[in-house]
Amino acid sequence: MTLTRRSTPNWSPEMLVIVSLIFVAVCLGVFCGSLIKSHVKSKGTSFQKGMTYATWNKEALGSKASDVSLQRLAATHSEWIAFVPTWYQAHYYSTEIRPSAKTPSDDALVHAIQRAHQLGLKVLLKPQVDLSEDAGISWRGEIDFPNAAGWKAWFGSYESFIVHYANVAQEHHVELFCVGTELSSSAWREADWRAVIAKVRVLYHGPLTYAANWNEEYQTIKFWDALDYAGLDPYFPLTDKDRPTLEELKAAWQPHVSDIENWQMQIRKPVIFTEVGYKSVRGAAKRSWEDRLGSVDVELQRDAYLAVLETFWDQPWLAGIYWWYWGSHEQMGGPEHRGYTPQHKPAEALVTEWYGKVR
Repeated sequence: MTLTRRSTPNWSPEMLVIVSLIFVAVCLGVFCGSLIKSHVKSKGTSFQKGMTYATWNKEALGSKASDVSLQRLAATHSEWIAFVPTWYQAHYYSTEIRPSAKTPSDDALVHAIQRAHQLGLKVLLKPQVDLSEDAGISWRGEIDFPNAAGWKAWFGSYESFIVHYANVAQEHHVELFCVGTELSSSAWREADWRAVIAKVRVLYHGPLTYAANWNEEYQTIKFWDALDYAGLDPYFPLTDKDRPTLEELKAAWQPHVSDIENWQMQIRKPVIFTEVGYKSVRGAAKRSWEDRLGSVDVELQRDAYLAVLETFWDQPWLAGIYWWYWGSHEQMGGPEHRGYTPQHKPAEALVTEWYGKVR
């Protein structure tokens, strides 16, 4: 057999330039992907397999029923738990934020944090501000003021509120702290938020995040560089159908995946889904933040969970998911329940399956 040497292609200078550019682009893509992965890993924590734990009762977090519920939550292979103590203001233009009868007491909250730690769970403390039931407007993102004086007074009250919980977080070894949630109308007040973050940094020595709403807020915030994680509550409307298929839900996520990826590349922070959830009711994927009175559909809730997991689980920039929400009584939920909790529903088994995986 005669061996012959392959001839070298006779490429023009233009072709050499094109090939070189393609090679550089491929290398850059690999490098950027590695950068994202290494940046997430550099935070020193694994993927946050999380669940939000919520109650609107002063002492429920300190009860035996809550202890049992926490134990069941830990059995889902959740590794993180988000506690959301809430203070209230009377109207969207009020400048006083204060606890109410629905705010968990500090003793009850501390009991739950300690119980979670005993169960091997890490804690995200995520204090929230809401409007009173008779405020007329029900969403915190609409808190607003017509002048600088109003905002100054509000941020003064907000600082007292958030500092209170920053001290709780530091004293009780909380692993992650959230400085704010869905306060969309204040997102443009960059200097005020930087001052809040600086104050919290003095008191709490762990990593920080902020939970931005899915609307334009998450893309317009300018203070992500002052935080360790970029929090997003991705309640994107996915469909107009009452009962979409799993494949339709996954397809509906694709434009949002691109938007989130582009945003993440700009801010260069690992992203946490600080709150995402679906009710077990027909129409739950339309506007998933709304109350719905349709017929019970626990399988739709499961499909909506699965669409999130299959779409985002392998994204290198995603550092965690916190489902909304697990209730403080073990008997909550069930096959006839229309609410958000996955307890005693197919979504609970799904979370247990996925959180049992290595990520």
